[in-house]
Amino acid sequence: MALTSPSILSCRSIHRLNPFLFSPHCRHFRLLPPRWNPRRRSRKFFSALASENEVFTSPAIAKSFDFASEERIYNWWESQGYFKPSFDRAGGDPFVISMPPPNVTGSLHMGHAMFVTLEDIMARYFRMKGRPTLWVPGTDHAGIATQLVVEKMLAKEGIKRTDLSREEFTKRVWEWKEKYGGTITKQIRRLGASCDWSREHFTLDEQLSRAVAEAFVSLHEKGLIYQGSYLVNWSPALQTAVSDLEVEYSEEPGHLYHIKYRVAGGTKEDFLTIATTRPETLFADTAIAVHPEDERYAKYIGKLAIVPMTFGRHIPIIADKYVDREFGTGVLKISPGHDQNDYHIARKLGLPILNVMNKDGTLNDVAGIYNGMDRFEARKKLWADLEEAGLGVKKEPHTLRVPRSQRGGEVIEPLVSKQWFVTMEPLAEKALSAVEKGKLTILPDRFEKIYNHWLTNIKDWCISRQLWWGHRIPVWYIEGKDCEEHYIVARDEREALEKAKEKYGKSVEIYQDPDVLDTWFSSSLWPFSTLGWPDSSEDLQKFYPTTILETGHDILFFWVARMVMMGLELTGTVPFSYVYLHGLIRDAQGRKMSKTLGNVIDPLDTIKEYGTDALRFTISLGTAGQDLNLSMERLSANKAFTNKLWNAGKFVLQNMPDKSDTSSWELLLINEFDTEASLINLPLPECWVVSELHRLIDSVTASYEKFFFNEAGREIYDFFWGDFADWYIEASKTRLYHSGNNSTTSIAQAVLLYVFENILKLLHPFMPFVTEELWQALPYRKQDLIVSTWPKTSLPREIVSVKRFQNMQALIRAVRNARAEYSVEPAKRISASVVASSDVLGYISSEKEVLALLSRLDLEHVHFTELPPGDINQSVHIVASEGLEAYLPLADMVDVSSEIQRLSKRLSKMQSEYDALVARLNAPSFVEKAPAEIVRGVREKASEAEEKIALTKNRLEFLQSTVSIAK
Repeated sequence: MALTSPSILSCRSIHRLNPFLFSPHCRHFRLLPPRWNPRRRSRKFFSALASENEVFTSPAIAKSFDFASEERIYNWWESQGYFKPSFDRAGGDPFVISMPPPNVTGSLHMGHAMFVTLEDIMARYFRMKGRPTLWVPGTDHAGIATQLVVEKMLAKEGIKRTDLSREEFTKRVWEWKEKYGGTITKQIRRLGASCDWSREHFTLDEQLSRAVAEAFVSLHEKGLIYQGSYLVNWSPALQTAVSDLEVEYSEEPGHLYHIKYRVAGGTKEDFLTIATTRPETLFADTAIAVHPEDERYAKYIGKLAIVPMTFGRHIPIIADKYVDREFGTGVLKISPGHDQNDYHIARKLGLPILNVMNKDGTLNDVAGIYNGMDRFEARKKLWADLEEAGLGVKKEPHTLRVPRSQRGGEVIEPLVSKQWFVTMEPLAEKALSAVEKGKLTILPDRFEKIYNHWLTNIKDWCISRQLWWGHRIPVWYIEGKDCEEHYIVARDEREALEKAKEKYGKSVEIYQDPDVLDTWFSSSLWPFSTLGWPDSSEDLQKFYPTTILETGHDILFFWVARMVMMGLELTGTVPFSYVYLHGLIRDAQGRKMSKTLGNVIDPLDTIKEYGTDALRFTISLGTAGQDLNLSMERLSANKAFTNKLWNAGKFVLQNMPDKSDTSSWELLLINEFDTEASLINLPLPECWVVSELHRLIDSVTASYEKFFFNEAGREIYDFFWGDFADWYIEASKTRLYHSGNNSTTSIAQAVLLYVFENILKLLHPFMPFVTEELWQALPYRKQDLIVSTWPKTSLPREIVSVKRFQNMQALIRAVRNARAEYSVEPAKRISASVVASSDVLGYISSEKEVLALLSRLDLEHVHFTELPPGDINQSVHIVASEGLEAYLPLADMVDVSSEIQRLSKRLSKMQSEYDALVARLNAPSFVEKAPAEIVRGVREKASEAEEKIALTKNRLEFLQSTVSIAK
């Protein structure tokens, strides 16, 4: 777009105006000098304005938006207190959202960029809508991850965790946290997160720790927390139970071992062969199962089998429909202490549970001579011994689904262990009811089925972890008493001691459970603990329940559902009304980002190259709940969008009155175009663009309200780039550069300002930095953009004018297409005869300057008539729409004789190429022997060539006919 006066435009800048209209070879085109140029008066003012403000830079003096200014703008927002909720405007109920707390050990990745972008869009939109907006930030203590980081740090000093006391170790962790724990929050700020940092929380804060203890005590008093020995995911390296979320499954090569189990009391021929991937667990077998309808083994049901290498231990042979007859041999060894499915079968049938594994991954004394061996070494030794004893039938390759620790990478061992659990079924019933009754809405709604399925089939939650870093379980045991029978649950040690003295006497001694709570336990309280619960704080009264919870769909069960259950149980209400789930960010090929693949995209590096706004806008255009493939091409395109915005701002600013001309500015700012009368009196292009803006405001606002951010972003993008930049800015030049009517100029200025400032408002939640910078450059701003009033909806639209301008656009496009088809030099102006009814001609001819400028027509030779001209046989006839046509004299567009020669040569070449393709296709040796894909490719090329030949022949015949007529 033009950024300086037409009289001083360079060839290069003219080409930038519109690549469809202008060419770098603009020396052939002489622009008329403008009669009025407002920028000659305004240059001095805008330079002075920018120098007065140390925070913002005006596009009038800066060539492009400087990404380095983003941190300066962010700090300024925060210093003004804009991130805190304001009740000054009557905008409705508070909008409250809790940030999913990233791990304190974390550094910014694209997953963080996703949730920060989406949540900040929400916060900025509802803030502009006038609702008191609170976005609560914070970080998670990340028990396992943080402990591992500090243990590795200590290892470099030659220190093991066990060399220190618990108190000494946790002190070192706190020191590490104070030094490095703020990295992630600083990086989140870099993304533009407008959260209230004065309310930042850490899950081990004193207040949140009180909330955790209160929740545990409350649930225990209701009989919802209990202690017991059950099968859990055990990490031998970390020496702790881990949650399902912390277990990742990978497809790995392994083996399927076929082993003979002799039938007790039978002959040598009476045996069952089982197929297992983990032979070392056979020492924990408590039964062998076959399918009740499997005729191969029916005679053995009810008998006993002898477990190999156990010196004759007998186990029952049972029938169960769970057994897959097609897998392996159709015989299943049941080891309830080391397999989740076997564990459930054993619980159902009342089978005993044996454990053959120590907590460090070695076998225990149940394994006999293999006692003390590492589980994988024992596997090798046991198989060798089985083969030697004639009990090892065969070992065959098999792909295993191996559970590995997300943190340490070692193979997870299903292990029976004494842990603390939460009874989930009664909690799940309330959470299911909340969705069913419409108290909670899950977006996209397809995840509602997944939510319901998980809660319907929920298992009790293991909440204890064998770590030193985290919330210590608020349970105290009595010295000298059985731990399972005698314990005290209390909020703190003082309360525990008082309770113990009341029950066991004043001389009682107590000690606290050494385990800590699962990190997800404290996270499940996040929406209300961060607002002051269990105290009846002012924040809890004002801001709870919160409005929405936004997070990744992958933690719908592990975090979201648990928050719903805890909120309902502990506060009596659903903690949020909506759950918005986003997808994962993948690379351009749809692959998960990983260091192994080398496809990880660092958000901070991306910001340096493309800017925060481009990154945010790219991420936000993904469809809710679906994974987003992130490519450099998308980022580059949206960086160009940022530049386009900047240049539009430059154009608008340079075509406004001087700031000192207060009377002109008063007239500009008074135009709100919010009435039918103010709209209908506008010239056609102005009426069209304002009407389309009003339609956009309604549509985008509706999309924001429904959380359809991708739709809102695309609509704004299309309107700005297509309607405003490509059409209205170009049309406005006829008013700004070539109009002798100050009134027309003022109207164009008012519309430019009105549309542009509303675009900035609509786009601000997506691209906060560049929009605020541009907003601050506009004179006489009453509010800063971040807290400005959202555009009004239901503003008038002039549908007739919209359709009329669309008709004119169709005519302009048709002329442009004809010019392109005949390779008319972009700078060359041509004549035209526009044919239509008198009504259509009336509004088209009233904007003949716009028509001429955007179509590159010779203004002095544009004719408007109700009848076709006399030379139609020597003109290119174009139909723009029904009832609107134009005739373009061929002589204006091309040298007919030269064009005939050029097309004749081109046709001859095309015919030769086509004949060669046909010859290949007619050759049996090619069609029969060549790969199908190659043959198909040749057929497609031949078809395309045939179409091009037909088009070229038609055009050539037309040109030859014009020569004949002229003679």
